[in-house]
Amino acid sequence: MEKTVNKKFFVILLVTLFLFSRNLADAQQGQKALQTIGFPQGGATPASLVDAFRQGLRELGHVEGQNILIQYRRAEGKLDQIAALVAELVQLKVDVIFTANTPAALAAKKATTSIPIVIVAASDPVESGLVDSLARPGGNVTGLTRFTTELSGKRLELLKEAFPKISLVAVLWNPGIPGPSLAFKETQAAAQALGVQLQSLEVRGLNDFDKAFSTIAKKRPGALMVLGDAVTILQRPRILDFAAKRRLPAIYDRTDDVNGGGLMSYGVNEPELFRRAATYIDKILKGAKPADLPVEQPMKFEFIINLKTAKQIGLTIPPNVLARADRVIR
Repeated sequence: MEKTVNKKFFVILLVTLFLFSRNLADAQQGQKALQTIGFPQGGATPASLVDAFRQGLRELGHVEGQNILIQYRRAEGKLDQIAALVAELVQLKVDVIFTANTPAALAAKKATTSIPIVIVAASDPVESGLVDSLARPGGNVTGLTRFTTELSGKRLELLKEAFPKISLVAVLWNPGIPGPSLAFKETQAAAQALGVQLQSLEVRGLNDFDKAFSTIAKKRPGALMVLGDAVTILQRPRILDFAAKRRLPAIYDRTDDVNGGGLMSYGVNEPELFRRAATYIDKILKGAKPADLPVEQPMKFEFIINLKTAKQIGLTIPPNVLARADRVIR
C-alpha cells in the first residue's frame, strides 16, 4: 500500500514539474516575442508627442506592454550622456531605435550599423550625415525630418509683419547642433531682406541662459526668436517666463511652446510627425530595411498665435496676421 502511494506521489510530482517547465518555457517564449523599441531622448520629449507616437503604433496594432516594449532612456538635456544611453539600448539588442532629435540620432548611428534607426523631427539628415539622401537613405537610418528650407525665414517674416517697428531681434540658438545652425543661417539671410538686425545669443548648455537673458535685458531687442533643440526645450518654462516679464514679442518653432504660453509659433505639425513615425517602426518590425524606406519631409505647417498671452503682456496682433493663423488660442 505504501509503495502504491509513493508511486502515485512520484507520478503527480513528475506531471507537476512537466507542466511548470512548459508554462515557464511558454512565458519565456512570450517575452521573446515582444518586439522592443529603444527610445533615447536628449531632452524631455513633450508628453503630447510621445502620446502621438503611441497612438500611431496602436493604430497599426502595436500596443505597448502587450505585443511591444518601449525602452525609454532620458539624458535630461545632458547631451554628453546620450552616447551611453544609446550604448545601453544596443547592448539590450532592441529591435529598432527611435530618436526624436539629431544628437540622439547621430549617437545611435555611431553606436550601431545593424539595428534599424528611425528618426523623427531631426534637422537636415543629409547635411548632418545621417543618410546618404532622402530618396535613398542607405545604411540603417530612415524616418522623418522636420527640416525644410525657408522655415526660419518665414518665422522672421511673420514676426516683422506682426510688429513692423522691430529692428533688432534676439535669437536663442545652439551652434553645437546641426538643426539650429542651419536655421540660423536661414534667419540671417531673411534678416538682410527684411532690414532687421539679429542679436545672436548662443546657448550650448543650461548654464548659458543667465548670460543670454542678461544680454537681452541690456540690449533691449524688439523681439525674440527661439530655434529649438533639446536644451531650449528643457529651459522652455524659463524662456516663456522671461519673455512674458519683459513683454517681449517672441516666435518659436514648436507647437508646445505656444501651448505652454508662448506668443507665436510657426513650424511643422509635430504630433502628426510623431504619429507618422509609427508607420516606419511598423514596416521595420515587419522586415523592411531602412535603406529601402525614403526619408519623409513634412507636408503640413502651422502658424499658431496665443491671443491670451498677447493680451496678458499688452501686445496687439494686427487683424491681417490673425487671419493668417491656422489656430488662435483665446
